Amino acid sequence: MTVSHPRQTTVAVIGAGPAGLLLARLLHRSGLDCVVLESRDRDYVEQRQRAGIMEQGTVETLREAGAADRLDREGIPHDGIELRFDGRSHRVDFPSLTGGRRVWVYAQTEMVKDLVALRLADGEPLLFEAPVHAVEGIDADRCTVRYTHQGREHTLTCDYVVGCDGYHGVARQAAPRGGSRTFERVYPYSWLGVTAEAPPAYDELVYAHSDRGFALASMRSPSVSRLYLQVANGEDPADWPDERIWDELDARLGADGTWHLNRGPITAKSVLPMRSSVTEPMRHGRLFLAGDAAHIVPPTGAKGLNLAVSDVAVLARAFAHLRTTGSTEQLEAYSATCLRRVWRAEHFSYLMTTTLHTDPGQPGFDTRLQLSQLDRVATSPFAAADLAENYTGLPFA
Repeated sequence: MTVSHPRQTTVAVIGAGPAGLLLARLLHRSGLDCVVLESRDRDYVEQRQRAGIMEQGTVETLREAGAADRLDREGIPHDGIELRFDGRSHRVDFPSLTGGRRVWVYAQTEMVKDLVALRLADGEPLLFEAPVHAVEGIDADRCTVRYTHQGREHTLTCDYVVGCDGYHGVARQAAPRGGSRTFERVYPYSWLGVTAEAPPAYDELVYAHSDRGFALASMRSPSVSRLYLQVANGEDPADWPDERIWDELDARLGADGTWHLNRGPITAKSVLPMRSSVTEPMRHGRLFLAGDAAHIVPPTGAKGLNLAVSDVAVLARAFAHLRTTGSTEQLEAYSATCLRRVWRAEHFSYLMTTTLHTDPGQPGFDTRLQLSQLDRVATSPFAAADLAENYTGLPFA
């Protein structure tokens, strides 16, 4: 099949994950041209397991982009979460604490499939298996992106480059040496994540603190469960046969000993490291970083996908403002605008992670502090409202 390779565009987007694809969709809706370059093949991109919780602001942005038809049909709205700790259960009701805000369960893989289909239906440039190997001229009048596709090297000239290609991507590496600073925290535990063909035994997400470690019961659909166990860093998923996983989940999640998961075939398992990272600034001349290219959060707070959507929503508005007014003011403010929300989400994710996980070898004093914090959420409407506001997501800037 013959594929056209545009030689110039307004915006070059590196990475066809949710951030890159949504930005491309928003730019298209604003009448701005862009080219999306992705190093992986389409099957890999559409099957890559990631987040499943969408904040209200994310859902609203997808609706504004005309990319929420299937989400509105198949997404599962959730009005709360359940906390289990010290033999107790407590539900945090989102709408009553936030003035009606909620979250949705809709897998990131499905969002990506929707956005890929829309991009292709619009006939807009989206190249898979097109790794970028150089980004040049970010401080000049025009940028150059060099990439390979179908065995040949190509050059794309553009006004701006947006890196949505992750922490190890070429866009992040294109930032000038010494021009940025990264703040990081590595946690002394990981998650064993599993997907199971088993109906969820719960209506909403269940977060459990236990002396055996953290556990989370989530879902992907009414017939598929997504479940997590705190494990040691470097753990091998092969050391966790299915029966051991189910037994451990029941032990950690069964607050009163009478509640059990629905068991079924486990179709996928992997170990997810836990870390926090923020790179500042998120803009270098004509290069902008978004999503994991600029920041990473531990998954406990369900913020990774939602921060990426927030980034590109801010950026898309800034590009639209440039197109209609000729002003670069909003583009110049991009980093500062996004980082305010990024650091709030980082703090919330850090608190959720350190409150719910048992650090190996931690003293009993630390455990008592964790239980005290959870008890405060269960007994104070102010503490519960703070959790609910952060979990459902602060309004997009």
